[in-house]
Amino acid sequence: MNTVVVGLQFGDEGKGKVVDAISSKYDIAVRFQGGPNAGHTVVVGGKRYKFHMLPAGIMGTGLGIIGNGCVVSPDKLMEEISEIFGDTMPNFKVSHRAHIILDVHVEMDGWEERMRSSKIGTTKRGIGPAYQDKVGRYGIRFQDLLEEYVLEKKLENMKKRYEPYGLNFDVKEIKKKLLDFGRAMRERITDVSLLLNMEIKNGKSVLFEGAQGTLLDVDFGTYPFVTSSNTVAAQASVGSGVPITSIDNILGVAKAYITRVGQGPLPTEIEGEDAKKLRDAGGEYGTTTGRPRRVGWLDLPLLRYAAMINGVREIALTKIDVLGKMDEIYVCDKYIKEGVKYEYPPLDLDGVEPELVRFESWGNILENESVSDIPEVMEYIRFIEERTGIKVKMVSYGERRKDMEYIA
Repeated sequence: MNTVVVGLQFGDEGKGKVVDAISSKYDIAVRFQGGPNAGHTVVVGGKRYKFHMLPAGIMGTGLGIIGNGCVVSPDKLMEEISEIFGDTMPNFKVSHRAHIILDVHVEMDGWEERMRSSKIGTTKRGIGPAYQDKVGRYGIRFQDLLEEYVLEKKLENMKKRYEPYGLNFDVKEIKKKLLDFGRAMRERITDVSLLLNMEIKNGKSVLFEGAQGTLLDVDFGTYPFVTSSNTVAAQASVGSGVPITSIDNILGVAKAYITRVGQGPLPTEIEGEDAKKLRDAGGEYGTTTGRPRRVGWLDLPLLRYAAMINGVREIALTKIDVLGKMDEIYVCDKYIKEGVKYEYPPLDLDGVEPELVRFESWGNILENESVSDIPEVMEYIRFIEERTGIKVKMVSYGERRKDMEYIA
């Protein structure tokens, strides 16, 4: 069984927790898109691990893969390895086709954001400019780090691209840094598509781990307030080289409410003291940036849309315990715009009003309490299933591995 875990909202849905909970059932974990602007938090034995580039599933599978759909910061990757694994190098491979984020990309990211009349809210980690260079055919790939002549030639070409912006680009200095990184990574750089297809052929199972969320997808999200890559489940194939016919299941992850970071529409947004209460209860501050997240009630029009785009067969619902701390709970079942009701988002979300359904709060969930035995929780879950047509398979009610329950 090869499974894709994908976020159904604006990221931060708790994919890391879900991936960690099921990863021991798989042989290989694959990160297939995005860069170190993503953050998956895993809590093991009371210790918190924060993944930004390596797949969080590596903790359970024992082998992690960074696919060709990713862009990688050498500094951030080595820093992450050190913070999580200390002096021990984890068992992982990186695609020779994956692209490198350079310091100039970080500079360019900040410059572009300053130039915008309407801010996107980028993390300024260089992700967008790195993908721009990939598409513009200026990019540096991992395989280039193994050939000094090839690397120098490509860096000279890239320097011409950035000269008009007045950004610092010292070819000699950058080349030395990348060659050093290439030597450290030499045994890790490989043809990931070949590796994965051969392992699948030999009966191994793969867990594909998405970053960000569907509504931040560069094509299907709330453009232009999106990330720079495709975050949907189909990208698991493109970003790893594994054919779509080898993917058996798609598990969508959604919070029991909704959050987003930065600018862009959030139709069910909560303001004031209720927002602060929900944000603080859920620790809704970015894993990567520390920025406070905007919060809102669960949005079923967006959830239906995301589930449809991904072909989701099952949903993992997270932070049900956090939502229970609210005195009153609401769900948006439909949008109303200019007197018309929508079960799926209209082309333009400006001016939509959420049609809310009220639920009784279930309060605190006790440590050894089963969510299946809490009527108010089950009423909430069954409503989601009924209105989306998709089974809620898993419910998370805490940050520990054991705070996860499978629903019949």
